[in-house]
Order: sequence, then structure tokens, then C-alpha cells
Amino acid sequence: MSGTNPATPGAAPGPGAGPSAGPLDLSMMARALALADQAANLGEVPVGAVVYRTSDGTILGEGFNRREINKDPAAHAEFAAIMGACRAIGDWRLNGCSLAVTLEPCPMCAGLIVNARVGRVLFGADDPKAGACRSLFAITTDARLNHRAELVAGVMAEESATKLRSFFRGLRARGG
Repeated sequence: MSGTNPATPGAAPGPGAGPSAGPLDLSMMARALALADQAANLGEVPVGAVVYRTSDGTILGEGFNRREINKDPAAHAEFAAIMGACRAIGDWRLNGCSLAVTLEPCPMCAGLIVNARVGRVLFGADDPKAGACRSLFAITTDARLNHRAELVAGVMAEESATKLRSFFRGLRARGG
């Protein structure tokens, strides 16, 4: 889904507008895609996330979906990566950090991004059913909130979407 959602205040512009991903961002998204593969290998929805220091690329936290394994509805990739980064730096504020995630964050994760003050969010595939950065909501860029993250959408989107399609195709084939 592209373009601005006129019903959502602060909605992000569509592809081709706004900031773009640089070489460091692409390498971090490649790492997030590798983490998504780990999730898929465990039977989890293939979503991976990496939090890194924007200035030098130091990885501070990373994770992949673990909802089924942990029996935990909050065990999203972004949640694990953000919590790991906060522990690594000894602070809950991640202003100087970027989050690379393979799927557009959901409302829970978008809220955590705002509350953790993540500076930038890069994501791969749009999520038309639960996306809270631009597809359904624009939580991470909503001017009414006390923090807004810079949003870079569509980073390695096809690779991310392909992993998701393949996973769900296999799940349906197995009758899941």
C-alpha cells in the first residue's frame, strides 16, 4: 500500500519520497533478513529486526519472532531487538539508533518505538493488515505524540515480502 493515508494524521509519504537507505542500512536489513530466516526455520513468522547505532553501525540488539516458541503475544522481533539495545546501552532512550525490521511494525511495536525514542525506523514489506507506520496507522510519525521516528519504508521490500509469502504458502500447504 503506498501513498499517504488522508485519514491518519502524520501519515508517512509513499515510496520514493523522504529519506532513503544507505549502505549501512542495507547491510543491517540483510542481517534482519537472516534473522527472519532463523524464525522461519523454527516455525515462526519470518520477521527479523536489528537495532544499531546510526553513527557507526554497532549492533546493539537483534531478534526474530518467537511468539509460538515463547507462548508470548509480545515476542515480536522488534520488541526483542529494542529490549536488547536498551540493556546494551543501559538506557531506555534509543535516540541515536536505527531499527531495521523486515515487516512494517504493528501497533504494539510502533508504540514501543515511540516510547523508546528510536531515531529511525527502516522496514521492508508493508503490512496492510496490521502496519502501524503507514499502512493502517502512522504511530511512529504522528505529530500528536511526544516522539517521532524518521521513517524509511520499502527497504529490501521484495526480499522481505517473498520470505513472508513463502512461509504462509508452506503453512497453507501443510494445512496450518
